Amino acid sequence: MAGNQDPSYDSVDLSSFDQVEKVVQRLYLLGTPQDIAQTQDILQRFQRSNQGWQLADASLQSQDENVRFFGALTFTIKINSDWDTLKEEDIGPLLQRLLQWVTVRVNAGEGSLVIRKLCASLVAYFLRPTVSWNRCLLHLLCCLNAGEAVSYEQLVSSDDKDAAQILPTLGRPQLLTALWFSVTLIEEVGKTSPASLQTSAWVTYAHGVWTDKADELASLRQLTPHTLRLLWHEGLSEVTADCLGDILNPFSAFFTGQDLETLVGFLTSEQAQNQLSSLLAGELESEPMAIARLLLAYGDASIQDLAKSLSSPTVQLVMSELMQLLACDGYAGVNDEICSPALEFWQSYTEFLIDSLYGADDQAEPWIDSAEQYVVKVIEHCWVKVRFPPDNILAEWTSDAKVDFRAFRADVEDLLQSSYTLLGTAVFDRLANLALEALQNHAWLHLEATLFCLNALSETISDEDVVDGILSKLFGSALFANMMDSALAIPSKAQQTAVATIINFTAFFERHTQFLPSMLTFLFTSLRTPALAAVAAKAIYSTCDTCRKNLSAEVGAFLNQYEVLLEWQGVESATKERVIGAVAAIIQAIRSDEHQISSFSRLLDFVDRDIEACQESARNSLPEQAYEKGLCALRCLINMGKSMQEPDGAAIDLEHEPSSQHTSDLSLWASTQERIVRCLNAVSTSLSRDGEVVEAICQVLRTGYKETSPGPFVFPPKITEDFVTNSSLQTPRLEYVLDTAGAMLTRHTRAKAINVDTAALTFLLHLFQLIWTMGTNEPEISASCIDLATRYIPHYLYIFLHPRCRDQIANFAVFAVQSIMCEEIMPRRAAASFWASLFQRYELSADVQAMTDSVLNDYGPHVTRVIVYNISGEAARSELETLTDPLKKMVFAQPKAKQWLLDALFGDAFPKSAKVGEAEKRMFLQQVMNLRGAKKTNQVVKEWWMACRGTNFAYTS
Repeated sequence: MAGNQDPSYDSVDLSSFDQVEKVVQRLYLLGTPQDIAQTQDILQRFQRSNQGWQLADASLQSQDENVRFFGALTFTIKINSDWDTLKEEDIGPLLQRLLQWVTVRVNAGEGSLVIRKLCASLVAYFLRPTVSWNRCLLHLLCCLNAGEAVSYEQLVSSDDKDAAQILPTLGRPQLLTALWFSVTLIEEVGKTSPASLQTSAWVTYAHGVWTDKADELASLRQLTPHTLRLLWHEGLSEVTADCLGDILNPFSAFFTGQDLETLVGFLTSEQAQNQLSSLLAGELESEPMAIARLLLAYGDASIQDLAKSLSSPTVQLVMSELMQLLACDGYAGVNDEICSPALEFWQSYTEFLIDSLYGADDQAEPWIDSAEQYVVKVIEHCWVKVRFPPDNILAEWTSDAKVDFRAFRADVEDLLQSSYTLLGTAVFDRLANLALEALQNHAWLHLEATLFCLNALSETISDEDVVDGILSKLFGSALFANMMDSALAIPSKAQQTAVATIINFTAFFERHTQFLPSMLTFLFTSLRTPALAAVAAKAIYSTCDTCRKNLSAEVGAFLNQYEVLLEWQGVESATKERVIGAVAAIIQAIRSDEHQISSFSRLLDFVDRDIEACQESARNSLPEQAYEKGLCALRCLINMGKSMQEPDGAAIDLEHEPSSQHTSDLSLWASTQERIVRCLNAVSTSLSRDGEVVEAICQVLRTGYKETSPGPFVFPPKITEDFVTNSSLQTPRLEYVLDTAGAMLTRHTRAKAINVDTAALTFLLHLFQLIWTMGTNEPEISASCIDLATRYIPHYLYIFLHPRCRDQIANFAVFAVQSIMCEEIMPRRAAASFWASLFQRYELSADVQAMTDSVLNDYGPHVTRVIVYNISGEAARSELETLTDPLKKMVFAQPKAKQWLLDALFGDAFPKSAKVGEAEKRMFLQQVMNLRGAKKTNQVVKEWWMACRGTNFAYTS
């Protein structure tokens, strides 16, 4: 490439074809990415130059196929990019040039590369809005038949031109060219709205416009028999099959009954069967794939007829071929490309049967039973196709291949769930028996596939008694014992799916506790295996959470097992966190207070170990280890707190006799709570500047907010109060801290057992202090402060308006008004929400109502002016709904709303740029007041905003 004969990048003469030809040839030589980029830049300059049209002609005369291709490509680019530079008198001759080049190159035996690109140029010409090339396909056929470009005027003036007469006279190259043009036309017209086309000569246009016009369709249908006959021609069947499949899919009605019979004749012919058989052997040649796609397109278009005509030998053969597409050698999405689209057909087939079954009268259709048997066969094929390969093959797959294979398995899950609606427990029973057979034969990947299929059905089963009997056979077998036997060398994937089966059928174990010991032994053993630890820990948590009452008597064994787990080398933090949550769920179900507290205390001992390790690492300047241990301890506490919550929907135990210390005694858990608080303080002290730690501490505190009975995490309000007031603007994740304060207040508005007035006042004073010291670049914190203040409305208004806060309330009100005007979205929305809440009317005591009215009298006019200013064209359109909310609440609930709005609309603060006059202002005021906060106010405000901006809009009543 370094030869001096090549033109340099800086000296290429775009008018010299010889030099341009050399640059094109250079593109196909090996070079650096920089060389390629420079070459492409030169060629693009060539294509966009004024000489591009002439050099495209010259390139098509080259002896080099690559140069000829570039010439054809240049025609396409010039038509798409430089069409507007053509004079009207040049448009017709351009078509003749293109047709001439097509015929010249076809006659010269040109390969598909150049001919296809010339066809693309013809289609690009056809799609230009100013072009009227109504009979494009017939015109091309006439040119190919004549061996040269025929004028369009000559074609139009002749009445005896008929595609049906021309097609039989064409040779193979000419037919291929016509088909390539047709396929490209279909693809490109499909991307363009038919309404923008003057005419079209192909089926896609007919589908959109001629569906009900028999005469027009008849002229197109003349081509179909000739096209169908090409399926039997060697070398033409592939492109013909693709063309017909593209038509069948959106427009099956285009084909006549005779056409479909001819198509079925081909699909069931020995030629087609031989091609499809090659797919079964894993030969992914393009021609068999095209025929398979055509078969699926026919199947999609004929599902109803196929399902209802299964007694026909021809239909049986078609269905057999469709079934074979699920049995090709290879793995779906990896080296079997037809399996996934075949599965889509069978999913549609199954859904049709379901619709027919449930849409029928009391008596089922006579063909349903026969049709259902194909679904059974499909499931058996899918059971084979979802099997994972051996590990050595799986290791060679790319990440994309793995994603595609998992996507196929997900599609099989959908099919199985649909099939259960049709087949009922029979399919579940069949799969369970296959699992037992695989287990007996030690066929582990077969077993994995079967368990995967059973898992897919876990959420669809309805007959618990029948399914429980089936599952009892499976879980009562050697399944769990074999899974633990290291001598059997079971693939980890099979073990993972076995664990997933436990998760999916946890409710079964709650009903049949006799299977819990062997199952839990398997799960705890699996924790030792890194590949299984995460899913096993999840299964242990799921089991203990669901079966907590059944397992509470064994809490000591679980505590011992957890202690053993901590002694294992390399146990992951996530595993510890899940399992400790599982043990806590069992502790929650213990009926004896003393036993519950002592068991929880022992569990807390394990957390103390991580706390001590965190402190030790911090002292030894090992921040990463300190962070890992400290955060793990906090997450263990979070999981423990969640598990100690009363289960949703738990029944009240009327026979439970509390111990001598009644459970309503808040001091019952006091010492335990002190230990937990010490844990929180220890980690906070060691890792005070870490946002993850701050958020985790908040989560620990929040686990007790939803509880109504005393517990280890139902802390006195003072604990949260101290934590919140110790925060500052430098505290990481301060927004989460403030939200935690709000969460506690909200929780206690629903449960008045504990008085939180002191904490509420402390939070408020701290909130005001933060606002007082806050800079202007703290939008998230500003929004969080306003959100917390909103939590005081209405239940804590007596705190919010406390005499001690009078001066601060004034400052906060100004801050909340100014926030509506700030540029940041979060404070603006938070402020709008605050004022919307405050404007509403509540059932308040007389003195609180008086204080509220006083604040609104002082600041209501200011808020109104700011809102009106923004909705009068100054705010972004996306913010109008946020700003309209306080406006609606004010109009509905505040007696002075009309005067406030009047002052805002006609006062000096109204934006000078608004394109509205006094009449429009009064009309807007009248509309808003008449609506009294109704939803239609939003639309009125949008129209007002548009009018103020001077949008072309007639503002009417």
